[in-house]
Order: sequence, then structure tokens, then C-alpha cells
Amino acid sequence: MPIAHQFDYEKPASIPEALALLSRYGKKGKIIAGGTDLTVSLKETVTAPDCLIDIKGLKELDTLELRDGYLVIGANVTFTQLAESELVQKQIPMLATSSLTVASIGVRNRATLAGNICTAVPSLDSAPVLLVYDAVVVVKSEQGMREIKITDWFKAPRKTALAENELVFEVRIPIPAGNHRGVYVKLGRYRGEDLAQAGVGVMITDKNEYKVAFNAVGPVPNRSAKIEALLAGKQLDEQLIKQAREAVIGEVSPITDIRASKEYRLHMCQVMLERSLKAASDLLAGKSVDVEHLV
Repeated sequence: MPIAHQFDYEKPASIPEALALLSRYGKKGKIIAGGTDLTVSLKETVTAPDCLIDIKGLKELDTLELRDGYLVIGANVTFTQLAESELVQKQIPMLATSSLTVASIGVRNRATLAGNICTAVPSLDSAPVLLVYDAVVVVKSEQGMREIKITDWFKAPRKTALAENELVFEVRIPIPAGNHRGVYVKLGRYRGEDLAQAGVGVMITDKNEYKVAFNAVGPVPNRSAKIEALLAGKQLDEQLIKQAREAVIGEVSPITDIRASKEYRLHMCQVMLERSLKAASDLLAGKSVDVEHLV
């Protein structure tokens, strides 16, 4: 399907130039980096901007490093880079493995983490890991820089806290003190490229701290304060896991659509939470876990 809409194309040579373009075009300007979601929206005329602002050449956005206790991910870093990075595999293995669940190899080679969170679809695969690790999104405009907690980022389906004149500069993920492990489990209709019907992310520390997040079962990806409070400070056992499963009810709000019923999604969230908790606990204990086949 061709793109029928006409628009200007700008490729800024610097961050200040990109920010100036955003200020000039406002909501009629669209940032393009990987473009895997944007090009589809353009073809389907869901989006009709006056200008595309191409940031792929801005080297300041290619950062992938450990800085001041944070894993810092620039806006141009792709999912393939995250999956293959030894730094990511060492510091936050959950991010590396969850990156492999995003779409196909071809898409991961172009799609960026920053672009993924900007689409803000309920099923986005990057959300659970960012939520359980309390990530921060750093954005810039001509007025300056601000930091947005990932828990405040998602406002509604395809709506974020990003202002029209702001550019996502980088995502910062704090590295927890001590040992920690996490698991993202994604329910799809088949192996390979598919959107999540439901997803669960779990992170556990060696101090029995637990973080739990869901995607694709509510208007926005969300953390579960109720389940986290139930688990906090306790050693996992079958009774505690049973209680956690029961607590899923009321913490998610799945819908019925062409891809799955709300009842099925709710049941599978309970199943996936149990398996995620056990898998993360095993990883923390140094055991080998086949994360890819937990569902």
C-alpha cells in the first residue's frame, strides 16, 4: 500500500535543530527513527503529518552505556542492539530476552525502544520490563529537559506524557543493588511475530522484593501494587503463589476482542504470573530456565 499523503521531510544535523523543528511544526510534526509503526500509520492514513523529522543520524541518541548506576538507552537504540548487547545481558538480562519477543528479526533491526514506548499501545512488549525496573524517560524541548517516571508515561491507549514539542532523548533504567532477576512472559496466538494477547513481567531481588507488571490486559500497561504488597519480604511457596494468582482478579481489566476473550486473558494472566514467579526465583538461585517456552 503506497503512502498517499504528502509531507515535508527534514533530517536535522543536531539535537537543537530537531527541537526547533518540533517547536515549529507542533502536533503536525512527527519524529521518525526506526519508523516501523509510523510507516504503517502513514500508509493507513491514521497519521497525516505536515513533516517527518528524521533523527536517525543524531549520534547523541545512539548511547547504550552504564552511567551513574543506570543503564542508559538512547532514543535510536534498536531492539536487536538490546538483545545482543553484553552489557544489557549482564546488567538487566530480562531486557535482552524480552527484546527478542518484539515482532520479527527485520522489525527488531529497525524498531527502537523509545519509539515503542511512544506508540503506547496496550500490548507493547517493552513496557513490563521498564515498569518493574522503575525506568525513567528523559525528554528534551527548547525549554529544557525533564524526566518522566515510566509509571507516569502511559496515559491512555496511544497517549503518553510526551508534549508535542518534546523529543525522547534516552531511557534510564536504575540497576538494583544486589542480585536480581526478571522474566517477561508473552502470550501469543502462535510462535513468531504476534502481538501479545496478555503479558506478565516479574522482577525479584535477593531481598525478597517483588515487582509485577502486566500488558495487553488494560488500557495501558500497569504495575500491580496489590500483588507486590502481598509478596513483599516473603519467600515464595505454593500457598503464597496461590494467593498471588487470586490477587490478579481486579488488578487487570482485559477485554474480549477478535484475538482472545477477557476470561481467557484473565486466566492466562494467573497462569503466567505463577510461571513467571517460579522462573524468576529459579534464575535468582542460579538455575537454568527456558524463558522462551514458559507459555
